[in-house]
Amino acid sequence: MVPPHCALWIPGGMEHSVRAIGEVCLYVLFVDPDAADDMAAECCTVSISPLLRELVIGVAALPALYHRDGPEGRLVRTMLDTLAAAPVERLHLPLPTDPRLRKIAEGFIANPVSRLTIGEWARRVVMSERSLFRLIHREIGMTFGRWRQQVQIMSALERLTAGDAVQSVAFDLGYESASAFITMFRKAMGQPPARYLAAQRDKLRAGADIGRPDYLASENWGRSA
Repeated sequence: MVPPHCALWIPGGMEHSVRAIGEVCLYVLFVDPDAADDMAAECCTVSISPLLRELVIGVAALPALYHRDGPEGRLVRTMLDTLAAAPVERLHLPLPTDPRLRKIAEGFIANPVSRLTIGEWARRVVMSERSLFRLIHREIGMTFGRWRQQVQIMSALERLTAGDAVQSVAFDLGYESASAFITMFRKAMGQPPARYLAAQRDKLRAGADIGRPDYLASENWGRSA
């Protein structure tokens, strides 16, 4: 799972699979390892500014054999430089490969307000509670409670970014008050929702202030999808 204001960076050679839930539009770029020296060495999420978003869309529309020394090549190099400078957020939540854990993950996503305990989920997937605890820790790298909380944070970020009120999001996620939700969010993210979102907007504005290259509007490098 990746928040709506982020993109997922996966270093070359890392085994992975990408799955989409619901109606989404994906842009996937394959970067030559020789051109990725300035990128993160581990899987992570990065903030996407309006400029970087348009650069990614533009590069995704290029043919595989583009002209490296022409406008297309300059577009790609600008995109790579901008991507390398994008703030790392580390907000992605890997979906498990084990079918039992995937059933739980899909349950979290479909109903973030659910308060089923690990014992109740263990009975649903026909496992002992201890075995499920160990499996979650091995595949997800966190406790059951933290895993569920991360899914709620992802859901909350999607809605808050879209403009939903904190109080509405808090109640829909099952919190008795907005203050209880804000306390949880601050402990998990280091900032309350309003301050976190303001910081994200500042990052996006900073990216937009870099300026759009003149050739980005040129028809020579291709049209965005």
